[in-house]
Amino acid sequence: MSISEKNAINISKVLTEALPYIRKFNNKIVVIKYGGNAMENKVLQKNFARDLVLMKTVGIHPVLIHGGGPQIDLELNTKKISFEFINGIRKTSLEMIDIVQKVLDNKINKSISDLIQFWGGKTSRLVGKKNSPINAVKDDKKNLGEVGKIKKINRKKILACIKEGKIPIISPIGWTSKKKPMNINGDFVACEIAASLKAEKIILLTDISGVKDLEGKKISTMTLKEAKKILKDKKNIKGGMYPKLTGAIDCLEKGVKNAHIVDGRVPHSVLIELLTDKGVGTWISK
Repeated sequence: MSISEKNAINISKVLTEALPYIRKFNNKIVVIKYGGNAMENKVLQKNFARDLVLMKTVGIHPVLIHGGGPQIDLELNTKKISFEFINGIRKTSLEMIDIVQKVLDNKINKSISDLIQFWGGKTSRLVGKKNSPINAVKDDKKNLGEVGKIKKINRKKILACIKEGKIPIISPIGWTSKKKPMNINGDFVACEIAASLKAEKIILLTDISGVKDLEGKKISTMTLKEAKKILKDKKNIKGGMYPKLTGAIDCLEKGVKNAHIVDGRVPHSVLIELLTDKGVGTWISK
């Protein structure tokens, strides 16, 4: 058997395995939080954009919320502005918020949209005072500066994009009634949007293999009850994993059926998690 014949057989096996999942998730909404290494590595960027176009082509509706931590860090370091994180959330001064907003809305959101369009996908950039679906208020309780909490998600705006055959690309900047930008953790935004849309799944991309147990081994599947117990212990939940697991639990309690914390460093990780029997992260379900 030639190499080309073996490749053809492998491809047919993959498609056969994917078929029941394509049917299952046809016309369903899948919310994806895009960030970390998957957003920085150019090869992974191209793979990810093409995978989203494939999902849309087979009738699945991806809704994308992106982060941009490393790019914001670079901009702040260039301007010699110091910063810190508290429980995975960036403390944001008045001096910083305009920089954060411009990097997320103008640079990152546009570059993602351009790459998806390169592969033939249609996009809708839901950013800025007029287009963002995130209505926010300042979160005064946490003493984090210009950090907001979500007051309401304009779901009609997102659903209209989906109906037009477009992939919504949403920046995690919320806007107050006075049109002031508020920095909001992207994982929290993704989970709130997933809950408001009653999404079939939420997939949170990260830079580790998934949620780990006390021995450092990846937990492939867990129930909502088990996830709450792990979060309560806090022994192995550090830094950026805290808002991911907190957000995932919140989504499931608000009606989202499944939450996945997935290793974005693995090529095609979203497709593998969605359309195959073998996942590459931690799957949390009710």
